Amino acid sequence: MFIPLHDRNELKHIRMQYVTIALILTNIVVWLVTVPVASEEFANAAILGLGYIPAIIFDYADLDPSLVIVPDGFTFLTYSFLHGDLSHLAMNMLFLWVFGDNVEDALGHFRFLVFYLLCAAAGAFAHGLLDLASEAPLIGASGAISGVVAAYFLLHPKVRVWVLVLFRIPLPLPAAIPLAFWIGQQFFMLVADTDSGVSWSAHVGGIVAGLLLVVILRRRGVPLFDRTIVTPRAVEHRTKAPEEVLTPASGVSRPAPHWGRPG
Repeated sequence: MFIPLHDRNELKHIRMQYVTIALILTNIVVWLVTVPVASEEFANAAILGLGYIPAIIFDYADLDPSLVIVPDGFTFLTYSFLHGDLSHLAMNMLFLWVFGDNVEDALGHFRFLVFYLLCAAAGAFAHGLLDLASEAPLIGASGAISGVVAAYFLLHPKVRVWVLVLFRIPLPLPAAIPLAFWIGQQFFMLVADTDSGVSWSAHVGGIVAGLLLVVILRRRGVPLFDRTIVTPRAVEHRTKAPEEVLTPASGVSRPAPHWGRPG
């Protein structure tokens, strides 16, 4: 188990991760309104009305009309803005803060928002497929966050990320190491852990969606796996004939050293 702390990965296409920040603030505000401030009755009503309940979606049960807040289909998204306790919220938002900015940078603001919501929906759909008749509401941003982590893994596996290993040892590691371990853990737990109450299927659904969508939605020219894109102009600089200068001693021309600067 690891906790991400910080990455050394500057933004290249955007000035600030506005969507990432807005999503974090939205999640925090919704949690404040529905958990510590609200009554238990209000919190339960919000979870039932906005949480994703497979039995409702697949017509195995009906929700009490007094609890309906949004149309059933909207809960594919609304569930992802609800969290049970502070640790649940904090862990999801920490992952989003560390990894979301660079995924937003690679996709652009609007496409990142679409990406995030589609990963959330994919997580809910995968969760429902494993138990169509479940009446337990699914809440939490984990499906969307899993998609963000998977996208970062494809985009920046070589970037150094400071992580807290075993909750106590800070280490700077290439992103591929902790993220590959984390992604593998989600698939393993999907099979091995069926009683904890954690929806590993929602994590896996978000991961699969994130891996596919980042390939489709990333900006033109944004590479995968931290590869460097060689532009036509860069090739021109590299192949341009070096300038010639006269040497004071002999008057014979010789090529000047090429330092890779634009010509």
